Amino acid sequence: LGAAADRIGAKPVLVGGLFVQAMCIATYLAVAQLGEFYALSVVFGLAYGGVMPLYAVLVREYFGARIMGTVFGAVSAFASLGMALGPWAGGLVFDNFQRYTWLHAGSFAIGLAAVAVALSFPTRRKQALDLGRAAA
Repeated sequence: LGAAADRIGAKPVLVGGLFVQAMCIATYLAVAQLGEFYALSVVFGLAYGGVMPLYAVLVREYFGARIMGTVFGAVSAFASLGMALGPWAGGLVFDNFQRYTWLHAGSFAIGLAAVAVALSFPTRRKQALDLGRAAA
């Protein structure tokens, strides 16, 4: 996904990757065979791993290199908090309903919310290289 981000931009690739993740989570509701589960897990894992490096690119594009460490640290802290609470919340949902249906439905909704948040960021335009200033 990094090569795609270099060609068309990090934001569209991030949005697409987040959407693929959300659709994979929703598709878990329809998976019945072990092979289907593994195939779906591979697609989800590639989408998840493919978008992770894009967060650093987007932080730099939107906030600049000067405060990149602070902003990316905050992004990572909140992401880690969500990843730490997710299994606990998933266990709580399973304990109450004895099924994973609501866990997957909730995760799908959160995935779509992530797509909406990513879409809400303004599109960054690439700065044109001013060769006249560079030569002076």
